[in-house]
Amino acid sequence: MTSSTSPSTVKGSVMPATLKVTQVKSAIGTKPKHRGTLRALGLGRIGKTRTLPDRPEIRGMIARVPHLIDVQVIEQAEVEE
Repeated sequence: MTSSTSPSTVKGSVMPATLKVTQVKSAIGTKPKHRGTLRALGLGRIGKTRTLPDRPEIRGMIARVPHLIDVQVIEQAEVEE
């Protein structure tokens, strides 16, 4: 049995970045797929912010609705001993 450790717990490794996603425009009048993408990101109201992991799935969803959201990349510092 092997123990798995997440990247954030390994000594000297760099933690993955996170994304701070904020909805800045209303979903009223947008396509149903766009509204569904906002829901999947955990958004639904103007001004709501979510902190999400920087993964390809999340980046793909962000690419579908860039006109409705604002994205900030939050870099994590290197983990020290």
